[in-house]
Amino acid sequence: MRRFAPILAAAALAACQSETRLNSSPPVAVPAGATPTSILAASKPAEWRAIPPDELLVIDLRSGGRVVVQLAPAFAPVHVANIQALARAGYWAGAAVYRVQDNYVAQWGNNESDKPLPPGVVRQPPAEYERSLAGLAVTPLGSPDSYAPRAGYALGWPIGYDPKGGTANLAHCYGSVGVGRGLSPDTGMGGELYAVIGHGTRHLDRVIAVVGRVVMGIEHLSSLPRGTEALGFYKERSQDAAIASVRLASDLPEGGRPRFEYLDEKSASFAAWLHVKKNRRDDFYIRPAGGVDLCNATVPVRPAG
Repeated sequence: MRRFAPILAAAALAACQSETRLNSSPPVAVPAGATPTSILAASKPAEWRAIPPDELLVIDLRSGGRVVVQLAPAFAPVHVANIQALARAGYWAGAAVYRVQDNYVAQWGNNESDKPLPPGVVRQPPAEYERSLAGLAVTPLGSPDSYAPRAGYALGWPIGYDPKGGTANLAHCYGSVGVGRGLSPDTGMGGELYAVIGHGTRHLDRVIAVVGRVVMGIEHLSSLPRGTEALGFYKERSQDAAIASVRLASDLPEGGRPRFEYLDEKSASFAAWLHVKKNRRDDFYIRPAGGVDLCNATVPVRPAG
């Protein structure tokens, strides 16, 4: 075996160098002392992309808090179509947040009730845990990832992807919204949803359908009292955080619709923003990290207008 060691070492070195090249970002010119905030402030309006109103799920809590979720039909089309149909039919009337597990998720819905489903809802959607890379223009993260062969961005979303296998999946980051389900082959139909309120639960990638992300109001979920039962469920229904309504922004009056936009990951400002996220050199940061985790550099989203 000893005689093969130099060959194996050389092969390992070549593989490592190849990996480094694939995970390297091209040099980006940024102003000295620039911060992520200053780069976003200097970005051009044309670099931002509007989120369609029928892809914004507006959840109003009885406590007065509002949570807005951006849906991801390009990654989970059947689940998202179910969610849109449920919202339009008023399926979540009387629903509540009934599970809040510390550093994990806040979950809401009708809590496994026998409430009839509106017409058109697919009871057993396909396992939309990943999709084909075909048709996706991916912007690489440029840093190694622990949960996928590669990580990056597509259509404004943080993704893991496999160039050899030809697949891509949405990543479970803080604020990501997924579909509650039972044991496989159950895939969840979209009536029970959760939002990540702790460290990115990337171990759930390609295990559960991710259907969106919270773009406003995550504090109304993350600040709820933690459930004391197993998995963070509330012991008594009186502890549930009641939901007043769940609607699509497109079904709200024109003047009352929330509007959001995301920074195009193909834009110059995004490239500069990502570079600075990896290499902070402003007054506070004395030691640049030289890399970044995908969930620490999700695509910026802001209110439009």
